[in-house]
Amino acid sequence: MTTSKTVRYLLILLAIIFWGTSFVATKTVLQEINPVTIIILRLVFASVLLTIIALSTKKKFSINLKSHGWIFILALVAVFHLWIQVTGLQYTTASNTGWIIGTAPIFMAILGFAFYKERITPLQLAGILVALAGLLLLIGKGDITNIGLIENKGDLLVLGSAFTWGVYSMVNKKISLSYSPLMTILYLFLMMAVIIIPFNLNSETINSIINLSLISWMWILFLGIFCSGVAYVIWAQALRDMESAKVGAFLYFEPLVTVVAAWFFLNEEITLLMIFSGLLITAGVFIVNKE
Repeated sequence: MTTSKTVRYLLILLAIIFWGTSFVATKTVLQEINPVTIIILRLVFASVLLTIIALSTKKKFSINLKSHGWIFILALVAVFHLWIQVTGLQYTTASNTGWIIGTAPIFMAILGFAFYKERITPLQLAGILVALAGLLLLIGKGDITNIGLIENKGDLLVLGSAFTWGVYSMVNKKISLSYSPLMTILYLFLMMAVIIIPFNLNSETINSIINLSLISWMWILFLGIFCSGVAYVIWAQALRDMESAKVGAFLYFEPLVTVVAAWFFLNEEITLLMIFSGLLITAGVFIVNKE
């Protein structure tokens, strides 16, 4: 393996570490501010960083109305996706969130079949069933009769966010944009901020931001600069230079990063049932994505 390829793989792995740890960061900050405020701060810091990168690399800030229309639709989906994900984290563990979010490719396959007539092979169907079995075990803690809208609302909201990420990915896959990946992400974050800020602009929000603890500010900066800014740039660059299947394979490590980070930072318990359920989910997703 050449040095450049090694560096590229290490950077992708770094992005996965950032994303896997993001659930731990969000879970910690939720103790002080509400979900919408977290999303806004994350978008603001990410937009500032991406603007600096765009200016330093002399990107064109041209406007294409058709592309902006599609980005606006993506922004609506992405805002809802983040909102239900962060809200769900209030009621479930970071570890569960990491595993459940990993089911997004399952929803992508189902949505592709439903709306774009994309074929689901018998092997992919088997993968979906394996992942579903792992999901039911995880949410029901070994007993699927325990699953309920009230008892498991956190897990179910996070599952909803996995579905909305599938919707986002399918829309993004089928549209054609005239912007570079960096400018697309920057415009997306700016539109998301414009959509969500009016719903949370009040004195209570401002006071909660002013009174944020140092540790929460550190996690917010981590979420905005590293998880939304640096990681997205690494990912966009990797998708441009490598096969998407090879890049996507790194996502299988994300739930494992979340479990370890949740154990280290939040003292969340790692159980054999959780690991078994999570590995079933991961195996199912792997089978669905297998060529």
